[in-house]
Amino acid sequence: MAGEFIWIIGASVIAALTGFVGLFSLWISKSQLDRIVHLLTAFAAGSLLGVAFIHLLPEALESGAASGVLTFVLAGFLLMVVLETYLHWHHREDCGIHPFSYLMLIGDSIHNSIDGLVLAASFMVSVPLGIATTIAVVLHEFPQELGIFGALVKGGFDRNKAILYCVLAQSTVIAGALVGYLLSGSIGGISALLIPFAAGNFIYIASADLIPEMHKSEGSYKFVCLFVFFIGLAVVWLLKALTVPV
Repeated sequence: MAGEFIWIIGASVIAALTGFVGLFSLWISKSQLDRIVHLLTAFAAGSLLGVAFIHLLPEALESGAASGVLTFVLAGFLLMVVLETYLHWHHREDCGIHPFSYLMLIGDSIHNSIDGLVLAASFMVSVPLGIATTIAVVLHEFPQELGIFGALVKGGFDRNKAILYCVLAQSTVIAGALVGYLLSGSIGGISALLIPFAAGNFIYIASADLIPEMHKSEGSYKFVCLFVFFIGLAVVWLLKALTVPV
């Protein structure tokens, strides 16, 4: 058990490091970042919808009845509606942070916690399976975190704060891995609830917040953003098609 624990913690720390992807922005100017932030927002929208419909929902439906799965999808969606309504009501106009930024961090934290549970479960089966799962998690988190970083900047965070909050949200994978290790006998029941719930979060954030932000781009740039949106979807689909268990 001690050996599995070391592997689980090490793998979850590696997965958490993808939260630092925003560091790339420190080597480009603010004007350059402003030009690509619409593209990163479009990529985030596509990848979040892809994760929800191509990965999370099929996985949830394999292990649970459709009625129960869709109920938790709706619950995740409605929670985002309530939270955003509260954030808009409580939001101060002078703070300059769009409420969807906070929703993204909440949804991403839930998803990362699930990744931690999956990592723990895979290492409890075997180390080779755990290593393969770790690679898969990093592969799908890297582009997703890149998009989320861009969306946070678009939502009003400066670069340093966007990096910090991405790292904090991504670090929940460690907490999820610890919970998974301690509750290894009941991980399946926990995941069965959280997976469709996270899908509902992502569907709301992408459709209600990120896609409208993407449409604020001007002129022919709108079609560039649309293309990048489909790239985000394609990346998630490609990982699934290659049978990588993301």
